[in-house]
Amino acid sequence: MRILLTNDDGIHAPGLEVLEELARQFSDDIWVCAPSEEQSGAGHSLTLNQPVRLQQFGERRYAVTGTPTDSVMMALREVMDGPPDLILSGVNRGANLGDDITYSGTVSAAIEGALAGIRSIALSQVYSRESMESADAFAAARQWGAKVIKPLLDVQFAERTLINVNFPPLEADAIKGIRVVRQGFHDYSRGSIVEGRDPRGSRYFWFGLHAIEHTLDHGTDLEAIDDSYIAVTPLQLDLTHYSSLDILAGKFAE
Repeated sequence: MRILLTNDDGIHAPGLEVLEELARQFSDDIWVCAPSEEQSGAGHSLTLNQPVRLQQFGERRYAVTGTPTDSVMMALREVMDGPPDLILSGVNRGANLGDDITYSGTVSAAIEGALAGIRSIALSQVYSRESMESADAFAAARQWGAKVIKPLLDVQFAERTLINVNFPPLEADAIKGIRVVRQGFHDYSRGSIVEGRDPRGSRYFWFGLHAIEHTLDHGTDLEAIDDSYIAVTPLQLDLTHYSSLDILAGKFAE
């Protein structure tokens, strides 16, 4: 089995090292193509207004001066000598839960794989301040990752779908298990923008990631993490709101 690894935290990110450890439990045919710099929050963006450069760091290991989407496209079209059987994106440093997935470069790399018809899985390690300061901030993903990936290799993914996985910010032995759940939602009205001044006195703004309320509806990824479970969520790329089609069509009927 040929596996392509990518992420949005960059080619030197510790989460990518964890992902490679997980991937090597399933194959020796591992390829890496990731952004050269951190691209968190890049979403499914594509670099169009400047050239993208490719740098090789070793055998089957490459970095791209662009987004996670750029990285997957370059891997499939320029780097690899044949398509992969599986794309793994991550392990992201931080959650990709609820509607945060629309911002996520980690999930978007898997989206690009799904668009190419390749089985794709995004993996993220939720963290708290305490867990990120621990000796192994990725302990949960490291210990549970293969247990999550292995059953998914036997599943026939529907066309234009992918799997989003989030590990709770706990020691591996504190995790209660794995739940297959739907996407939840945040209350972004409580998000924050922090204003500051640079050394020259000019104003700047920093988007805060704290103080965002979680809506812990039953059966969601947010609830699963809050209950100490790994969240496995199937995502689809069709964003059409079907129940509105007939209503809108009636408004434009002649």
